[in-house]
Amino acid sequence: MTTTAPEVTKGATPTARPPHTRRGGVMSSTGLYIAIGVAALLFLIPFYLLIRNALSTDSDITGENWKFFPTDIQWSNITEPFHDTTVDFGQSMVNSLIVGVLHTVGTLLVCSLAGYGLARIPYRHANKIFYAVLFTLMVPTAVTFVPSFVLVSSLGWVDSYRGLIIPGLFSGFTCFLFRQYFLGFPKELEEAARVDGLGYWGAYWRVVVPNSLNFFAAIATITFINGWNSFLWPLVIGQDPSAWTVQVALSSYMTNQTVNYHLIFMATAISILPLLFVFLFLQRWLVQGIAQTGIKG
Repeated sequence: MTTTAPEVTKGATPTARPPHTRRGGVMSSTGLYIAIGVAALLFLIPFYLLIRNALSTDSDITGENWKFFPTDIQWSNITEPFHDTTVDFGQSMVNSLIVGVLHTVGTLLVCSLAGYGLARIPYRHANKIFYAVLFTLMVPTAVTFVPSFVLVSSLGWVDSYRGLIIPGLFSGFTCFLFRQYFLGFPKELEEAARVDGLGYWGAYWRVVVPNSLNFFAAIATITFINGWNSFLWPLVIGQDPSAWTVQVALSSYMTNQTVNYHLIFMATAISILPLLFVFLFLQRWLVQGIAQTGIKG
C-alpha cells in the first residue's frame, strides 16, 4: 500500500505563522528587556550615590544644588580612611577578613557534619535532635545575647578572635539546609563508597563533599556576607579599637558632634570590595548550585 503526497495548488504559498503572533513575541521580549533594564538601573542607583558621595566634599553632599557628579572629584578621599588617626580602618578590614573567612569555614564544617549526621547516620533520637535544632530558630537572638556575652567574658575571650568567631559557628538554619540537602543526595554513591571500605566520615569527605561543591559555595557566600556585615556582637566583644571589625569602624565616623559624610561613604565603598570579590569568585558555583542543586544528572 502506497501513499501519495497531497497535491499542492500551483501558485499557493506555504502556511505561515500569523504576523501578529511574531509581533507579539518580539513585543514580549522587548518588554522583558525593558523591565530587566529598569530593575538593573534601580539596583545600581545606591552604588552610584555611594561612589558619587565618596568622591565629593561634604559641602557637595549636603548642598542645595544637586549635581549628577561632582565638578571637582576628590581622588584624595580614597586614601583618607587609611590615614585617619582616630580609627585604624586598615586593621578593621583585616579583622573582618579573618573573622569572615574563619567563621565561614567553621560554619560549613560544623553545620555540614551535623546535617549529614542527622540525614544519614541511623540513630533513634535523630528526629528529636533535629526538632531541638529547629526550636533554636524560634528563640530570639536577644534572649541568648546576654548569656553568650557572660560566657565569653568568663572565658577571657573579649577583644579576641575566639570571642568573635566561636560563639557563632553553629547556625540552626544552616544545619537545617544541609540536612535537607543531604536527604536528597543519591544514596547509591555512598553505598558504593562503603563497599570500598569507607565509613561515614570517608563517604562524607571523599564522596559527598566533592559532589556538593556548588551547594557549599552557595552557603559559603551567604555565610561570609552575614559574618562581614555583623555589627552588634563585634561591637560588644571588640571593646578595644584594635579588635574592631569594619562595621564597628564605620559607625565610629558618626558622633554626636560631627558627621564626616565623605569619609563614611568612601570607607563604605572600600568595605564592600571584598564582598564583590567573593561574589564574583563564587558566582559560577553559586548559579550552578541553584540550578542543579549540587548534583549533576
